[in-house]
Amino acid sequence: MMHKIILIPLLLTIASCMGPMSLHRSVINYDESVSRIESEILLVNIARTHRNIPTHFTVTSRIAATFDYNSSAGFIATIFEKLPGVNSYSGSLGLSAAENPTLSIIPIQGEEFTKRILSPLDESNFLFLVFQGAPLDMVMRLMARGIEFQNQDGTFERFIINWPTRKEEYIEFRKRTLHLVWLNSNRNLFVSRLQFQKTIHSPKEENMSAMEITKLLNDGYKVEQADGQNGNILKKEVSGRVVMTNYDPQTLTNDEKCALNRLASSKPDNFVLIHVRPDFPGGDYPIFGAVKLRSLNEILEFIAAGIKQTPEIDVPPDPRTKKTVSRNPRSTLNVEIGKIFTHGTTKVRYKGKKYSIANTAWDLEAFKLLYYLFQMSMTDVSGLGIPITITK
Repeated sequence: MMHKIILIPLLLTIASCMGPMSLHRSVINYDESVSRIESEILLVNIARTHRNIPTHFTVTSRIAATFDYNSSAGFIATIFEKLPGVNSYSGSLGLSAAENPTLSIIPIQGEEFTKRILSPLDESNFLFLVFQGAPLDMVMRLMARGIEFQNQDGTFERFIINWPTRKEEYIEFRKRTLHLVWLNSNRNLFVSRLQFQKTIHSPKEENMSAMEITKLLNDGYKVEQADGQNGNILKKEVSGRVVMTNYDPQTLTNDEKCALNRLASSKPDNFVLIHVRPDFPGGDYPIFGAVKLRSLNEILEFIAAGIKQTPEIDVPPDPRTKKTVSRNPRSTLNVEIGKIFTHGTTKVRYKGKKYSIANTAWDLEAFKLLYYLFQMSMTDVSGLGIPITITK
């Protein structure tokens, strides 16, 4: 009898643990499901673009789930003192669990999101990914529409596009990218924002009003006494445009930094200035110009076209790139159709076809980078229309 009485609290303890364990498992599963849905929607939109169908995105804006756990236990004993062996014992244990999830999904549409999808990504996105350790060649091949070569005064010279239908230009783009990757692997490439001082001189004969000076001080300028002159100098530390160079920009004089920033600023924010000087490492294959960045929509079109319409080709490094680079795959992101689905890869069925990301280290990493670019293009969805609610 004693061991049966002990069993009751033990069962109650087990029942009390089931609730938190189930809740923990459910939260992890919901998170995994939402992440998988977003990845598959991204792949579906590559498939749509491949079929010349407009892209359309949907996000899960909210998940509300109610968890209800109940447990009960009882013990009944019938004891007859004068009739040994007739005594009887019975126990009861009841457990019940209920989960009622409600999902709210929002079709992302409207002017603001459409502009984000169609507008080119800017230099901040490029710099952020490179700083986070994303492979430079992968970032360039996904994000770059091409490279604009410029004269030393910043005027246009020529443009090479990152698109296989323009074969000669595409080959040169790939060679230039491999050269930058080689410089980067040897720690001879600097990707950074220009940091310099902006100076305003206010001599006595050009006195500024108190309101003007206050405005400049609020803008971050600091006042210094001008040497040998009656007046003031106002200086401000400025964070300028993003540049890629084969020399350390911090070694430039302040005037040189200002001049380089003026050249970079002559282009919109979706341009990243490149300056590979002849007198520094890798300078026998010099570049002066800028990378022109794509929009997210252009990236999807590029990947979709590479499936069948305009596949990419193998391009070896230029002989002036002294060392063979470690990775140089043919495709920027290889999306396969009709293959047997491999466990662990992102895959969808669309219009009767199987689409999947090729199961290679490069392709899986490239798709992850594309996912990050998609997230960068997202906006706050809380005010976008009325959500569609699904209750299970």
